[in-house]
Amino acid sequence: MQLLVNQLLPFDGTATLYENFLDPQFATRAFNQIRDESDWEQPEIKIFGNTVLEPRLSTWHNELGDGYKYSGVMRRAQPFSKMLSEIRDRCVEVTDTRFNSALVNFYRNGQDGMGWHSDNEACNGPEPTIASVSLGATRRFDMRHRKTGETIKIQLTSGSLLVMAGKSQQCWVHQVAKTKRVQEPRINLTFRRVIENFEN
Repeated sequence: MQLLVNQLLPFDGTATLYENFLDPQFATRAFNQIRDESDWEQPEIKIFGNTVLEPRLSTWHNELGDGYKYSGVMRRAQPFSKMLSEIRDRCVEVTDTRFNSALVNFYRNGQDGMGWHSDNEACNGPEPTIASVSLGATRRFDMRHRKTGETIKIQLTSGSLLVMAGKSQQCWVHQVAKTKRVQEPRINLTFRRVIENFEN
């Protein structure tokens, strides 16, 4: 299957969408397997001084055996499953980046989401390559430039791969907005390379 490639960002980094990265049958099998095999967590986060549960489930995987701290929360490192490793290897072939970590998010329906943020944690390096694979329901993904406010909105379908690189995490923020229109679940795999021996 020939990849359909679309460059999304006009400047300040790159965001490349591969719309048919995984074939539909494999994407469905991957969704079911990761959903059923994962030891899902729902960490608490602070928003405007209030402690609330994240509006999604997630797991953190790191072959270095390290935890991961973001938004002030230290995550437990879990091993890579066979399926997660296989998808990671496919991402490595496309990006030429040796990913050693993955954050897996489970959006149970449209009421689960993720607010504006960037994947700019210091342990990812100054210009990280982030490979984001979508499984399950189609969800809208927004990117907004920090200075100009220019916003790009795309639909991430099951089996698609979005690769953000260069200055994209410095200059852009992104979100998966909540919506009442989507009732089906979605799983998102975000592969990254954490700097070895980095201290949080």
